[in-house]
Amino acid sequence: MIRVLQGNRPHEPECPCCADARLGRRSLIGAGLGLLACTVPGGAEAQVARGTRRVSVQRAYTSDSFSGVYFADGRYVTEALRKLDWVFRDLSREEVTPMDPRLFDVMNAVAARMEANEAFQVISGYRSPETNAATARRSGRVSTVSLHMSGMAGDMRIPGRDSYAMARLAATMGLGGVGLYRRDGFVHLDCGQSRRW
Repeated sequence: MIRVLQGNRPHEPECPCCADARLGRRSLIGAGLGLLACTVPGGAEAQVARGTRRVSVQRAYTSDSFSGVYFADGRYVTEALRKLDWVFRDLSREEVTPMDPRLFDVMNAVAARMEANEAFQVISGYRSPETNAATARRSGRVSTVSLHMSGMAGDMRIPGRDSYAMARLAATMGLGGVGLYRRDGFVHLDCGQSRRW
């Protein structure tokens, strides 16, 4: 049996006609529109909540990989998240942390928009504070407050795909942070605030 975690489900709107028994003309029109919205099946939010989300990842420098469903029937799949946590672990310390599943949502959305079936190659996922500090000392491009330490970020590429095009597309989607490391050929994606560099 697959165990699942409760995902972020969209708030179901309260039907406005139940809120107040005395409705004026404007309230009545608003109530009618609200009632229509409450009863229309298959809205975009409902499809996202009930949809199936997949991700394919392969860890650079190891043979670790995951390809499959990590979100189904409005919930994150626990076993899939555990496997993804392992793939995204801090390799230098062999340290695993729970990754923020919203990162996989960002990756899923980017892959869908790119029409990419290939696996993301993960260069860096979770970084322990010690690993991040050591990396920051070696490179001025690494933040000392990196979202990698919170399990909210990954540096990745899709082999055979243009990293610049991927970064541009991800940035226009506004789902989180996007950084292009053109010289190294990878893109930083995170599920924090929308920003780019």
